[in-house]
Amino acid sequence: MASEPKTRPTDASVADFIAAVEHPVRRADAEVVCAMLQEVTGEKPVMWGPSIIGFGSYRGPTGDWPIAGFSPRKAQTVLYIVGFKGQEDLLARLGKHSVSVACLYIKKLADVDLDMLRQIAEASVADTRARYPAN
Repeated sequence: MASEPKTRPTDASVADFIAAVEHPVRRADAEVVCAMLQEVTGEKPVMWGPSIIGFGSYRGPTGDWPIAGFSPRKAQTVLYIVGFKGQEDLLARLGKHSVSVACLYIKKLADVDLDMLRQIAEASVADTRARYPAN
């Protein structure tokens, strides 16, 4: 098995982390995304490392990871909710965004369809839970 991830849950305050986001739009977007992912996962937000807000966890081939997560970065918000079969059709209807293997990048929530973002989050969470049932 690969080495354990360095990013782990911490006791840091999610509310304090979001309140410290300098850009007002990115801070407001973080509050919306945090509430949405908490509803979708049914899990409380937890800081993973110094800059990722994660919800729940699963044990994958490389160790423990959040079921869903995001990070309000300086240039954009990064959501860790992609990487599932069928995502292309949903992403095509999302709005302005970019993706990598497991990340969805959004400059501001005003650029995307929030209902579609929620559907993507729901599909990602369902896929993750199906592939990695509770240990």
